[in-house]
Amino acid sequence: MTEEEVKLIIIQSLKDGGRKNFQEIMSELQPYDMAYLYTDLPNKHKNKFLLYLTIEQLTDLIPELNQEDQLEALHKLGVEKSTKILDLMENDKLASLLSSLDPEIVEDLISEMKIEESEIVHILMNYTPETAGRIMNNRFVWISKHYTVREAVDKLKAFAELAEYLNYLYVIDDEKKLVGVISYKDLLLGEMQDKIDDIMYSRVVKVHVNTDQEEVAKIIRRYDFVSIPVVEEDNTLVGIITVDDILDVLVQEANEDIEKLSASGKAIDFNTKSYIAAFRRLPWLILLLFIGLISGSIIDGFSATIEQVIALSFFMPMIAGMTGNTGTQSLAVVVRGVITHDLDFKQAMKLIFRELWVGIIIGLICGVLISIIAYFWQGNITLGFVVGSSLLITLIIGTLTGTVIPLILYKLNIDPAIASGPLITTINDILSLLIYFGIATAFITQLS
Repeated sequence: MTEEEVKLIIIQSLKDGGRKNFQEIMSELQPYDMAYLYTDLPNKHKNKFLLYLTIEQLTDLIPELNQEDQLEALHKLGVEKSTKILDLMENDKLASLLSSLDPEIVEDLISEMKIEESEIVHILMNYTPETAGRIMNNRFVWISKHYTVREAVDKLKAFAELAEYLNYLYVIDDEKKLVGVISYKDLLLGEMQDKIDDIMYSRVVKVHVNTDQEEVAKIIRRYDFVSIPVVEEDNTLVGIITVDDILDVLVQEANEDIEKLSASGKAIDFNTKSYIAAFRRLPWLILLLFIGLISGSIIDGFSATIEQVIALSFFMPMIAGMTGNTGTQSLAVVVRGVITHDLDFKQAMKLIFRELWVGIIIGLICGVLISIIAYFWQGNITLGFVVGSSLLITLIIGTLTGTVIPLILYKLNIDPAIASGPLITTINDILSLLIYFGIATAFITQLS
């Protein structure tokens, strides 16, 4: 069945009170599909849709919704039912949800939860946002280094529902310190009487509770892990982070970078109201407006040059546009680089020189091409030289601007994405105009 057919059958089941037919369909759907169906339903059917779902299905559904729909669904369900769902939710996803609510609402919900669950959520919410501690899951299976393989397998069977991934088992000592890791494969291949201490790997890649979530994503990507352990300062094992959590982090970080690169600064999506989207974009755009006035002042300052050689105005937008574009491309390279690598001084210099040569190569090719076009169009070799040399210089400078500025910000521990595309473009516009009209003014006698 298509999504539309499923939707129509669900709506008909809700209208007819066909809970059995409803459940037959819902039992075949993944949590994402349930969430998509819920958000796509007309509002008048949403209450009944939630009512027909089991607590387990609701627990799967809520994390898949966006923040606004999560709050709406919990409100529709009421405190008593919502509390049961919160008790069953993964603690990391629950902490993320509650951190977006008003403190009073949070306390009302947590106070109704099981004591041990509410204490865990309080602990997670005390960690700094966007750190390993905030996104970790503390529902995982650990084994003691004193266990035999048989004891480890028995424990794994008893607590299998807590294990999101069975690829790795983390080993602790008597003080709950992380001392090793063993793969599920090695556990199965071991003899039942073997001691875990003898067959585990003692070198464990781990992260601290205060490690930034971007750094966690880099480590998981670097080692191709599906999970990674999280420890306190004293090496006490307190949780794990799984690859699905990291995918959420990567999407979140990518959205943040896109917002910065587009100079919007805050989240704007399909559901954002027009006036909110406008006011979120306005601050940057007003700043760029005033910076752009500098470009106007430069053009006005060289008005005499333009009046003498009208042809100069024809090439002006092309030079400014190409310079801004190459700067933005270099910025994208730097932002991508700092996400996937830990750039040191040597790597930064290598990147700068690489982009310098890129600027020289594209500058020479485009500069020669536009010089030939300008010469044959106006029959003036000096105009060709002015336009061509200006484009060569501005493309080199534009490339370096888009590389050096975000690298400097990165070394100052400022997100390089803040050097947004529009900002780099505006700076390069100003520089390209100064260079272009400066060279043109120097050769004005040969041009006119």
